[in-house]
Amino acid sequence: MHLGLDEGSFLVRLARMSIVSFFANREILEIKPPYPKLEEKSGVFVTLNTYPEGELRGCIGFPEPIYPLYKAVVRAALAAAFEDPRFPPLSEDEIDRVTIEVSVLTPPERIDTMVSRREELPELIVVGKHGLIVRRGRLSGLLLPQVAVEYSWSPEEFLDQTCIKAWMRPGCWLSEGTEVYRFSALVFAEESPNGKVVIREL
Repeated sequence: MHLGLDEGSFLVRLARMSIVSFFANREILEIKPPYPKLEEKSGVFVTLNTYPEGELRGCIGFPEPIYPLYKAVVRAALAAAFEDPRFPPLSEDEIDRVTIEVSVLTPPERIDTMVSRREELPELIVVGKHGLIVRRGRLSGLLLPQVAVEYSWSPEEFLDQTCIKAWMRPGCWLSEGTEVYRFSALVFAEESPNGKVVIREL
């Protein structure tokens, strides 16, 4: 799904409005998007970062395209603000001290079936382009493309860290039975709380 800055800006504003509206009336925001593309189903993650420190404050989303994009953003924004188990729920006075980032995802593409040897998996991963998902049984972990860039990980380190995110040991991607997926993301982010929205270059 190709989205322009106007559409991405709307999604970021929608994420913020969803949180503000929930503080005001404890209801899920219902709004019709002005862009038809936003009614198509897509995976998406909403990330909250403290400002100006840039520390993670919440990140939740849907890797699979199960909801229309605008509805997925509303749900993910509320979950990132109030349901991320790593953080306490966002307080109302914090909303003006966080920036919001919306990552629109391509459908996950399974890659462990594309190689003859699992040691070749890093060759299929481009840091700065791909995000990763690893799955084994009930365990699953996902890391967005921007995470590998922020920590300057190699493809092997990125795979190991995704295993750790899934509560598995580093190197789990080398084991038969572990599914490995890659995806790309188009990232729209506020430069400051409720400020200008830009396309984030990874």
